[in-house]
Amino acid sequence: MKKLSILEMNRLTEEDFRQSAKIPLVVVLDNVRSQHNVGAVFRTADAFRLERIILCGICCRPPHPEIHKTALGAELSVDWTYEADTLQAVETLKQEGYVVYAVEQVHGSISLDRLQLDPALRYAVVLGHEVKGVQQSVVDACDACVEIPQFGTKHSLNVSVASGIVQWAFFEQLKSNIE
Repeated sequence: MKKLSILEMNRLTEEDFRQSAKIPLVVVLDNVRSQHNVGAVFRTADAFRLERIILCGICCRPPHPEIHKTALGAELSVDWTYEADTLQAVETLKQEGYVVYAVEQVHGSISLDRLQLDPALRYAVVLGHEVKGVQQSVVDACDACVEIPQFGTKHSLNVSVASGIVQWAFFEQLKSNIE
């Protein structure tokens, strides 16, 4: 087997990406402190052609060399906005008709492998601070919570890893919007 060259991958240009159809998913980062995590979320959002990212609170914002280090330019292709208050961002998304999920371990959370999405709806997922998770007030404002099933001794995943898993799960159910 021979690895594909960059040209053989037929990737979109930044301009083509901006004009392309997106899956109806917004990622909201609630006070994510690591610039590398923010960059990784951008890179994954580019891979799955997400609508946009909302950076909230203490999240670092592009342009920033540490974001670029892991985003590899995805911070230039993926639309993003900044909102000082995550709760306000969630309330605005809900007013715009998004179904908003916090990615958090709570009583009554939906296991990600059992989540059923309607491709006709628009969604947002909130991922939280590396230590504290999603703020309780934000969890309370969300429509529901999804939890990534885990079977080891640890009870959490790195936020960029969790974001990748969640983005993939949503993409699998919403990709008909871009095919």
